[in-house]
Amino acid sequence: MELRERLQAAVKEAMKAKETERLSTLRMVSSAIKDREIAARGEGTEVGENDILTLLGKMVKQRQESAKAYAAGGRPELETKELNEIKVLNEFLPKQVTGADLEAAIAAAVAEAGATSIKDMGRVMAVLKAKYTGMMDFGAVGALIKAQLG
Repeated sequence: MELRERLQAAVKEAMKAKETERLSTLRMVSSAIKDREIAARGEGTEVGENDILTLLGKMVKQRQESAKAYAAGGRPELETKELNEIKVLNEFLPKQVTGADLEAAIAAAVAEAGATSIKDMGRVMAVLKAKYTGMMDFGAVGALIKAQLG
């Protein structure tokens, strides 16, 4: 089932089950996708699965940062809300690549890009983003790429 269809089905299920917090998060995702589609129309492009996965990844990252800020600020109720939103968003993201699989993916991308120095890091990132959108935290991956190239 396509990601958009899964989102719509989840909205319907949340409405039927009267899960207000989950419904709110799902509607926020739908709204963000529609905003991205409107912007893409102006550019003359389409919003694909990878674009949606990227958007979801950014939303997760924003909520992680907010949860940390709320925890540091002594606002556990808001931290819990952000963490619950992350759980809902993660339902629609593919399984994260970690550990040995992550190292192997980076090594393969370095080889595919023909990277020999840190100057080639952008090409390695482009290869990884093409294959693993929504499956990796590219902020953390950057340090691992530097370690392999440096």
